[in-house]
Amino acid sequence: MSSAETPSEVDLLIVGAGPTGLFAAYYAGFRELSTAVVDSLPEAGGQVTAMYPEKKIFDVAGFPTVLGRDLVAALVEQANQFKPTYLLGRRARTLSEVDGQFEVGLDGGAVVRAGAILITAGMGEFTPRPLPAGDGWLGRGVVNFVPELEALRDQDVVIVGGGDSAFDWALSLHPIAHSVTLVHRRNKFRAFAATVRQVRELGVPIITDAQVVELRGDADDRLAEVELEVKADPGQESVVLPAQTVVAALGFTADLGPIESWGLEITRRAVAVDTTMRTAREGIYAAGDIAAYPGKVKLIATGFGEAATAVNNIAVALDPEAHLFPGHSSDVS
Repeated sequence: MSSAETPSEVDLLIVGAGPTGLFAAYYAGFRELSTAVVDSLPEAGGQVTAMYPEKKIFDVAGFPTVLGRDLVAALVEQANQFKPTYLLGRRARTLSEVDGQFEVGLDGGAVVRAGAILITAGMGEFTPRPLPAGDGWLGRGVVNFVPELEALRDQDVVIVGGGDSAFDWALSLHPIAHSVTLVHRRNKFRAFAATVRQVRELGVPIITDAQVVELRGDADDRLAEVELEVKADPGQESVVLPAQTVVAALGFTADLGPIESWGLEITRRAVAVDTTMRTAREGIYAAGDIAAYPGKVKLIATGFGEAATAVNNIAVALDPEAHLFPGHSSDVS
């Protein structure tokens, strides 16, 4: 999907083209709002497209499992019914108000005027946490995510981490790789218990209380093996595993970037919202992982509901005579 010419004015500007932003673009079209979607990434799909296109997603209602890229493709097709304008590869930087409208300055000097803004920027700009022992090996055997599972077919793969991503990669790569071993520095995991159980039932070796201390290459300087230090076994100096790829699933650091200067209430790197998904600044709303409120659960499914809530309240804010509940989409012939 390519970036389009910048519109001068829209009813709604959505900042973030991840799953929540794409569903919001569909729902805004359903509410007959002219819409533009801006994202600093060059493709729609946000973090899912950038990092997990082949990752299986299990918590989207109606799909026992769906690949990230397939979910994004379906969301784009759904949104495109109403022809939103995509401004991809462009960052929303400045924000001002002129004559009751917002003016958002983009990279390159373009400006979009909008009646309302919906921020669906996920965790913001994300940077993978590095593998300390992997210095110099990034792109030469060490990766932070796996855009194409087939690229690792028949390889020995070591996954470092104890969160959902680490265990999801283990599930996805087990049928493809020659071997998969998961290494974590603690003996407790942040991943969902059901996913941990699935990985164990597959027989994937899990080495806990361990850390990678050295990566070594072969005669052609390609990654060949990984040395671990295992704290749980002080009598054993080290463990050496064959590995052509190490997946460093150590999480990310996030930066909200220019959004932090937009006069919003920021709490723990997220934007505080009320039950209508409105932020502390009238006319600006947030949904998805970037939105914060008591009891929030960060799931794609949660973001979809928040997007619908935000857009319906935006429709009323822009036109007080509009109904908050627009009826069911299935009623539209």
